[in-house]
Order: sequence, then structure tokens, then C-alpha cells
Amino acid sequence: MGKAILKVLPLVALASLCACSPRYLLTRRLAFDLISASTAMRAPQPLLLHTGLVSNKDYASTDYMVLRRYGWISAAPAKCNAEVSPPPCWQVALTPAGVSVVNSAAPSAGSDQEVFELPLARRQVVAISGITKDGNAADVEFVWRWVALNEIGNALYSSDLRYKSVVAFRFYDDGWRLVEAPIHSNQSIDDALKTAEPAP
Repeated sequence: MGKAILKVLPLVALASLCACSPRYLLTRRLAFDLISASTAMRAPQPLLLHTGLVSNKDYASTDYMVLRRYGWISAAPAKCNAEVSPPPCWQVALTPAGVSVVNSAAPSAGSDQEVFELPLARRQVVAISGITKDGNAADVEFVWRWVALNEIGNALYSSDLRYKSVVAFRFYDDGWRLVEAPIHSNQSIDDALKTAEPAP
């Protein structure tokens, strides 16, 4: 009986250690939760929509092309001024449909504004695809996608596309933590999202 207790005691101690400190084991679930809770993943992706006099550089951007295609903005050629260049320039206005979608995306936006900051989409972790550990450091590969927050977000960000990123984790005295600011050669969550590749 005494030998059986001695064999079970180390297992009970290990189980209680794991139960008290879930961050001591870097599992896919812990990585998923820490990445999902990070500032970079929760922050909405904004669009600065300029109306009024707009340079051709902005007007020819993908965002403005999509807004034109959906009929949310209209434009007419205009003369550039010293603050807005290079030519040609455009006088951009919201259409009635555009006013509606901008108001739904940013209810506090005034109708007389010329610059609108619209939250469009946020990132969502889909899966953890791998973890490599080296002592107190680890790299976690994960797949994520965009989730639109409104109609304009749906037009600009496809939730069907998947992206693959790798982010660094560090082991501290209280367990594993996501690296949100660059340290040494490991990649931060912001850098990981900026260097994302399409996932298969």
C-alpha cells in the first residue's frame, strides 16, 4: 500500500502544478487564447475616408475604387491646390447610399465632415498550425482571417481569405507570454500580422 502511494504522489503533484498554472505549458489552446486577446488582434482596421478635394494618389487607391464600384462615393475632376497634389485632383463626395453606410459604420460622424475614420474589420484567429520551442522561447504559427464590422468592411475585406503568421512567445516566471513588442530576433504580433502570407 505504501509503495502505491509513493508512485501516485508525484503524479498528483504534477497534476496540481499544471492545474494551478495553466500558462506553464504552451499548448495550442493557450497560444490561441493569448493571440486572440492581444491588442493587435482586437484592434479594428480603420479607413481614413477623405471627401472634398482629394489627390489622384488617394483617389486611385484600392479603397476608393471599391467605394466607387459600390456607388458610395462620386467624384468630379478638380483643380489641385498647394496642400493637395499631385495632379489630377478630384472633388469627392458621399452619395446618399454612401452617407447611409458611413453613418452605420460611424454613427457619430457629422454630415459636414471631410475626413471619416471608419472601423472596417478586425482579425480573428482561425487555428494554431504549429509550435516550436527552444528553451524559454517559442514560435507559434497561426492562421487568421478578417471579420468585417460593417458593410464597407465586407466590401474591402474578404472573410474567405486566410493568412498565415508566426509570432514569438517567451517563458517568464509566471508562464508563457505573447511577445507584443520586438525583442531580439523574435517577431512581435504586429510584425507577424504585417508579414502575413496567404494560407493554403
